[in-house]
Amino acid sequence: MTDHSSSATRGTPKGVPLSGRPPAWLLPLKWLDQNLEKVIILIAYSGMAGIIFVEVIRRFFFNLQAPWSTSIPVLLFLWLTWFGASLNVKQRTHLSLNEIRMRLPYTGQFLCQILDAVLWIVFGVIVINFTIDQVQLARMNYAIVAGTDYVMKWWFYLATPLAWMLIIIRVLQNLTADVCRFRRREPFNLQPSIMD
Repeated sequence: MTDHSSSATRGTPKGVPLSGRPPAWLLPLKWLDQNLEKVIILIAYSGMAGIIFVEVIRRFFFNLQAPWSTSIPVLLFLWLTWFGASLNVKQRTHLSLNEIRMRLPYTGQFLCQILDAVLWIVFGVIVINFTIDQVQLARMNYAIVAGTDYVMKWWFYLATPLAWMLIIIRVLQNLTADVCRFRRREPFNLQPSIMD
């Protein structure tokens, strides 16, 4: 029997599109990978700004104020801060000693990238371990946000362990990219743009 497959498809694994684009079912995951932190930051920041803006108007013009208007924005700041940290790790715009690294030989730069990843992961595991205890304690004690009847504090405290889990994922993604660059002998991106 003869093989009727074209030479263009030979050697292509089954199920991989010829165009090089990912399959359609992966597109939502790819979008989520690229935008998760940005969406959470936007929601948290909009919520904070909206509550503060409305409550300042109400207080100034009507002498009214919701009792929770000073506590919820502070707790939303947890989501904004920690997922902002994750975004900075993803984009490599966090604080680092790049001036020293750029003067190191190529292998030294790679070893610094590995050291970074190890330190981030170790620190992340410590933070997750202790903040999960804080979340569980607030949940077991039914800690309620001041000025509300049903809004639980642990919903906001959950931001810290979740964001640090995401930070560890971003660190591993960056490390994988660094290993691939090192194998191809490509330069490391030691001066990322903050505006990406």
